[in-house]
Amino acid sequence: MKFITEKSLLQDAISTVQKAITGKSTMPILQGIYISAKDSTLTLIGSDIDVSIETKIEANIIEEGEIVLDSRLFGEIVRKLPNDQIEITKIANNNIEIICQKSIVQLIHMSGEEYPNLPIVDEDVVLSISQRSLKNMIKSTIFAISQDDTRPILTGVLFEIKNKKLNLVALDGYRVAFRSENTDCSYDKEAVIPGKTLNEISKILNDSDDEVQITFTNNQILFNFGNTKVISRLLEGEFIKYSSIIPQEYKLKLSVRRDDMLSCIERASLMAKDGNTNLVKLDIEEDVMIVTSNSQLGKAREEVNINLQGEGLKIAFNSKYLIDVFKIMEEDEIIMELTSPVTPCVVRNKNEDNCTYLLLPVRLLNNN
Repeated sequence: MKFITEKSLLQDAISTVQKAITGKSTMPILQGIYISAKDSTLTLIGSDIDVSIETKIEANIIEEGEIVLDSRLFGEIVRKLPNDQIEITKIANNNIEIICQKSIVQLIHMSGEEYPNLPIVDEDVVLSISQRSLKNMIKSTIFAISQDDTRPILTGVLFEIKNKKLNLVALDGYRVAFRSENTDCSYDKEAVIPGKTLNEISKILNDSDDEVQITFTNNQILFNFGNTKVISRLLEGEFIKYSSIIPQEYKLKLSVRRDDMLSCIERASLMAKDGNTNLVKLDIEEDVMIVTSNSQLGKAREEVNINLQGEGLKIAFNSKYLIDVFKIMEEDEIIMELTSPVTPCVVRNKNEDNCTYLLLPVRLLNNN
């Protein structure tokens, strides 16, 4: 095997496929990057069996072949080489030779024939969505997945195609994050994708209108965009019926500027970090919300102007959960719907109805 390619292209391809290599696999070959040189194309694959990422780049293929190289070491070597063309040649004794300008490195390789084949994903449901939209939808929901492995299904995000909409839903028992976009797909389908997979995909996606093709099977999902493919297993089990959790009625509704609310909560939360709950209290009055927190370190009090419909109340939340929501919402003004100090709060955009967030309050003793 022998090929020549640009350092920048190779470095970007390595960085992309490395996102699937966790180092936790019991198969030593999966610590490596599979490289195939064929038909003027270099194909790189990284995998931990659960998630596989394949990407292709242009190269001058002088002699075809396939090898597997240690992911960490190969990546570091390429990253530190000069920004020029790189020539890689398979030589004797299971070595390759890497030449770039005056740099020459020899590196042991493994056999490409021993590398596991990628899962075959037969097309069942195909959905197209822009990279920008998918990236925003992932960012808007993934923060709410569960970090507790005792309920594996909640460590993923529900992909639900329904009524020509793509809905993404995540929940962890304390909050629900829902984001929706219109789609031309006429199928109804749902699957739960591991949070790890979506986290890595969001790092590869860009903010363009270039499309991502999404294909489902019963146990796999394929994301195909540009010269890159990501294949992931799906989580098994039934996702919680999220629609039954989100209240449809409320007793008070307020609108507030998102940036003002976020700033108040962030400042108040500095004093709340002394405890495990990061508790902040919201005292909702006619035209103002008073945000307070206190701990052994001291006290904080903030005020933010609101527009209130209904009677006020006092309620408390984990400040981290509030900050997570307000940070990822996109509109300048948001809506909060509440009923009592012990029932969930629903947060929405004021104008565009494409996201819903539910937060459970922290119960206060004597409602103080």
